Amino acid sequence: MIANWTLPERFIYRGHAIAWGTLGEGQAAILLHGSPFSSLVWRRIAPWLARHRRVFYYDLLGFGQSDKPDADVLHGLQNGLFAALVKHWGIERPDVVAHDFGGSAALRAHLMDGIDYSSLMLIDPVAISPQGSALVQAAKTHQDVFAGLPAYIHEAVLRAYIGAAAKHKLREEEMRLYLQPWLSEEGKKAFWRQVAQMDDKYSEEIEDRYGEIRCPVTILWGAEDEFIPLKDGEELARRIPNAPLVVVPDAKHLVQEDAPEAITAAVLDFWHRDGARHDAARTPPFSEPRRTARAGPQAGANR
Repeated sequence: MIANWTLPERFIYRGHAIAWGTLGEGQAAILLHGSPFSSLVWRRIAPWLARHRRVFYYDLLGFGQSDKPDADVLHGLQNGLFAALVKHWGIERPDVVAHDFGGSAALRAHLMDGIDYSSLMLIDPVAISPQGSALVQAAKTHQDVFAGLPAYIHEAVLRAYIGAAAKHKLREEEMRLYLQPWLSEEGKKAFWRQVAQMDDKYSEEIEDRYGEIRCPVTILWGAEDEFIPLKDGEELARRIPNAPLVVVPDAKHLVQEDAPEAITAAVLDFWHRDGARHDAARTPPFSEPRRTARAGPQAGANR
C-alpha cells in the first residue's frame, strides 16, 4: 500500500508548501492526521473509504512532506490552513475524519472559521484540557536542550515516544515511516519545536462551544490510549450533544495502526447511517438521543 501512497500535489499557504493527494470519486471526504505523525496513518484506511467518497488527505504544516517552518504549527495555523484547503479544493460540506491535533484543527475550523461539514468523526482528538505528558512538559521548558540531543539519542527518544502510541509493537518498516520526517537536522528541530508548542489555550478557546457544532458527530477512542485518556473522550461526548462514543478495545492512541479495520467500519457505518437518514428525510442524526457504544465483543475490558 505504501507504493500507492503519494502526495503529488502542492498548495502554497503563507509561503509554505503543503503536500496533498486524493483518491476515489464522489462526495468529498477529508482526512486529518495528528502529531507527530503524517497522512501515512491513513494508508490502510483511505483506499477503502475511497470506494465511497473522493478522499482528500494532506500532511499538516510542519509534518511529513509539508514544509517545516519555525512557527506555531500545532494549533495557531492549522485551522486556517484547513479552511484554505477546503476553499482551494472547491469543497462544500465535506465529511471529515480527524485524529489527534487534526481533530483540534477540524473543530477550530468549524467553530472559528465557519467551515461546515456533512459529518465529523473525531478519533482520539486533542479537545479537552489540560493536556501534555511529562515529556511534553520537559520539552516545553528545555526545548533547546532537546533539540540539541545527539542524533542517536534523539532517534531513541522518538522510537519510545511513537512506540508508546500503539498497543501492538510497530514493525521496523512501519516505525521508519514515522521516524523519517524527524531524523534530519531540520526535522529534529521541527519535532521538538512542535512538542514545545502544545498549549491548553487553543482548546480552551473553543471548549465551551462544542454544543454549537452544526453536523452529526461520532467519537472514536482507543480504550487504552495513554496520550489522551478515555476519560477525555467521555467528557467530549458529554459536551457534544448526541455524539456517540465508540470505544475500540485493544488499541491505544494510534488506532490507525492497532485497529485500522475498526476505523474503516465505523466511518462507513457512520456515513451509511447519516445518508440513510437524509434519504428518508428523517430527523438529522445529531438530534437523536446520544448513545455510547463499544466496538467488538471484548469492549467491556478497557483501560
